[in-house]
Amino acid sequence: MTVQLSVNVNKVALVRNTRHLGIPSVTRAAELCLQAGANGITVHPRPDQRHIRPQDVDELAELMRRWPRAEFNIEGNPTQNLLDFIRRVHPHQATFVPDSEDQFTSDHGWSFPPDAQRLQPLIAECRQLGVRVSLFMDPAPQQMAAARAVGADRVELYTEPYAAAWGTPDQAVQLQRYAAAAQAALDAGLGVNAGHDLNLDNLPAFVRAVPGLAEVSIGHAFIADALEQGYAATTRAYLRCLLDNS
Repeated sequence: MTVQLSVNVNKVALVRNTRHLGIPSVTRAAELCLQAGANGITVHPRPDQRHIRPQDVDELAELMRRWPRAEFNIEGNPTQNLLDFIRRVHPHQATFVPDSEDQFTSDHGWSFPPDAQRLQPLIAECRQLGVRVSLFMDPAPQQMAAARAVGADRVELYTEPYAAAWGTPDQAVQLQRYAAAAQAALDAGLGVNAGHDLNLDNLPAFVRAVPGLAEVSIGHAFIADALEQGYAATTRAYLRCLLDNS
């Protein structure tokens, strides 16, 4: 099965927010990506609204109703503002990320057992709403059964360590870590997503090496490529990369 591409449009909102003109449009960016074949759209509405704002979430939810084969993924910390959005728009997937409110970007996953007690009821609420839950996790095989035990449906493997090792002697070691973590997740009954600093250069090797990969969420590199190639061409380039290596 081909790995699905979810385009993170946070950086479109970041550029828009530098002026008060409403451009570039977040919903138009998402629509162009979907028209080109993207399998989903991801947003991370942080409490400080540095990029995605509540209105964006509502407008994207409305847009996604016109694309029944695509998925809407909202990510964030469920102890902050994430659950407000989940309750309101019922996305296909909620990705729980352990960010602090002022964190520059996501840089670590959940840890068990310390996070189990607070996550379990929040996961249960999302699942009662019919929303799939994915937990942002470091590539630690020993943590995967615990993620399943608190009710998660999937994990999203945090891939910055792999991206940082790309093209270095540590690349093979990092790939082995992610392959082992993915296999442990599959063995525990979890689906496997991945994201953070994946791009057209490092994505092929990752897709080939990591078993059972269901979805990648890509934002920063995708938008950087789209500035040069356009949304549609960039979407098709990532889709070809996934198709050729799945």
